[in-house]
Amino acid sequence: MKIVLTSGKRKNAIARARVRDGKGRIKINKVPVEILQPEIVRKIVMEPVVMAKKLAEAVDIDVNVSGGGFMAQAEAARTAIARGLVEWSGDESLKRVYLEYDRSLLVNDTRRKEPKKQGGRGARKRRQTSYR
Repeated sequence: MKIVLTSGKRKNAIARARVRDGKGRIKINKVPVEILQPEIVRKIVMEPVVMAKKLAEAVDIDVNVSGGGFMAQAEAARTAIARGLVEWSGDESLKRVYLEYDRSLLVNDTRRKEPKKQGGRGARKRRQTSYR
């Protein structure tokens, strides 16, 4: 029995996916993807599965996600699933399809929050000064 372990990251969210032979079942944190809420999260997580078509029906995918917000978790899970499907199949054409559609399907997003600086509330916002 073939098992592939992959991971995906986005901001502070880390997703670990396990791809193995099965009947097309996908679970995110032990919850079937069909009942995942909100709907936008379900659509984001399903993107690589929809593109893989027949391949996705032959495997079961279990994803464990922690950290970050719900959108970052969804994008981390999406990356982990796409990497797992590519590694499980060894299909170069599937990898090419993913890269042409969206590079972040296979490559972690390295963007991070800009650090806050003194003299203001955030990274760029400054306190207003009066000259009167």
